[in-house]
Amino acid sequence: MARLIITLICVMLPSAVQANTIYKCRKDDKIVFSQTACPQEFSQHKIEYQLGITTEVDSDKRDIPVDPLQALLNRQTISKEKLLQLLDGEIYRLKQENSYFEILRASELQKLERKRYWQNKEKSDPEYINEMDDINTRFNALTVNNNSAMQQLKDRKSQISAEVSPEESKEPEKH
Repeated sequence: MARLIITLICVMLPSAVQANTIYKCRKDDKIVFSQTACPQEFSQHKIEYQLGITTEVDSDKRDIPVDPLQALLNRQTISKEKLLQLLDGEIYRLKQENSYFEILRASELQKLERKRYWQNKEKSDPEYINEMDDINTRFNALTVNNNSAMQQLKDRKSQISAEVSPEESKEPEKH
């Protein structure tokens, strides 16, 4: 039984990373993990993962999933609060990606340095300098691209926040 559960978890985890929500379905001594809501005969725990935080909620109340594409096609719109939350999430993801790029850059520069050392080349060797410049240029371009996207997202966020603020700050006029 434990093997079955571990196998299910291992099979579900790669796809669960994309979904952000997993349902843990229980019936008697059986536990099944699913990306869709549990059948009626199962009790349900909803496990959500967002921005590095995992929450598990005992939710026998059935979720009716809303497909964002269908919502847009049906002319339903995303609330401004949800849009701001999504913008924050994407800005956070881009910052994490920039950090990851710096780790990769350091790793590649370290590999290049080891290669130079074992080939008994000087730090002034033109081939070494060219390879180092190529690495730095590539990662600088990726970082600049992410920074540009982050700036656009921050501008859009401030624009949306400015639209939300006047509506919320309207007070009834006193006569």
